[in-house]
Amino acid sequence: MSLICVNWRGAVCVGNQIELIKGGLAVDDRGSLRFVNDFSFAGVKRFYQVENHRQGFIRAWHGHEREGKYVYAVSGSVLVGAVPLTASVGDLAAVKKVVLSDQSPAVLWIPPGFYNGFMNLSANSKLLFFSTSTLEDSRDDDIRKDYDTWNIWQEDFR
Repeated sequence: MSLICVNWRGAVCVGNQIELIKGGLAVDDRGSLRFVNDFSFAGVKRFYQVENHRQGFIRAWHGHEREGKYVYAVSGSVLVGAVPLTASVGDLAAVKKVVLSDQSPAVLWIPPGFYNGFMNLSANSKLLFFSTSTLEDSRDDDIRKDYDTWNIWQEDFR
């Protein structure tokens, strides 16, 4: 199965690279409209929404050899991490970090062969995950690591 996403420049990317597909926000006297027009649902088999119970809560690390995921912030903001399944424990340089926010619409593509995790940066954050696998297929392709295996969750004071 070929996993495909369309990046923010409209170019097609296949399979193994993490990609941020940027969208936009339009506001006028009627209200607001959030969009990611370069995103395609090709290959998506299911979706689910995740909402943590408090700011600072961490869900990590969850990996798949065959399943890819698209991630979208419906509300709030989150720090998402993705790291190859082959990365050494504690190798923070291998982790790709992306902040997703409802104020800057974008879809993050996490290809097969990666662990992923996220931490709420704001209260009431909600993420939509679009998966390339059925629930049955995903259950047979489930790899877990402790949240601090790659501990990217500390604040970066600047």
